[in-house]
Amino acid sequence: MEGRVSLEFRIVLLAAWAALCFLAFPIFVAAPVSLTPERFLSFPKGEISWGHYEAFLTSDRWLASIGRSALIGAISSAVAVIVGTTAAIGLWRISSRATEYLRAMILAPMIIPPIISALAFYRLWGQLGWLDSYFGVILAHSILAMPYVVITVSASLANLDMRLEQAARGMGASMWQTVTRVIIPNIKVGIASGAIFAFIVSWDEIVVTLFIARRAVITLPRMIWDGIRDNVDPTVAVCATLLVLITILVLSIQLILPNRKLPKSNG
Repeated sequence: MEGRVSLEFRIVLLAAWAALCFLAFPIFVAAPVSLTPERFLSFPKGEISWGHYEAFLTSDRWLASIGRSALIGAISSAVAVIVGTTAAIGLWRISSRATEYLRAMILAPMIIPPIISALAFYRLWGQLGWLDSYFGVILAHSILAMPYVVITVSASLANLDMRLEQAARGMGASMWQTVTRVIIPNIKVGIASGAIFAFIVSWDEIVVTLFIARRAVITLPRMIWDGIRDNVDPTVAVCATLLVLITILVLSIQLILPNRKLPKSNG
């Protein structure tokens, strides 16, 4: 019996490692390609070159696109957090059949295929004159990111005792005081998680951006797209490698830092 369980566990473990290696395979391709001395995507043959790294770090276009993506992501995530948190709290307090339909409408941008959302944004933004503008891109990214905030905040609210809110209101607290001093402090983890997800969604968004932005708002994903489509620039591999290294660095710091332990209660 133990041998059979052990064999099954080994099979599952092997399948898990195979899946992880498959997902990590692009990393092992981008890193050597970024060191090629050629001006096109290729593996280095006999020699390596850091020229593309220098070109990336000294390129005004690449650095500007990173700044634009960071700015758009920060503003979009802030808008998504404010609107999404407010919506999640409202849906939590007013629990009815109508709110479930409203929740489905809020989560629709996450369910609808990106190409359909891109066509809808292109048609509406074109009529409103918001194409190829920072306002239009930020608003679109905020709408796409808001469902993730609603999900994470709703998960935190599910563990919050509603009697706390009722007790605060019964003691004379206003709705604003109840939300800011009772509800938000108890769901701050969900809000922080939603902000991270919202920023990642904005940072990585390309389909909708291709439709609603042209040359005035060029984000980092748009630069990567142009680098692959127009001239197959190895600088794209440099960008991919640096992003992977930054991600690994952040995850490593998170694993290395000791976990904070809550003080034990005397009771």
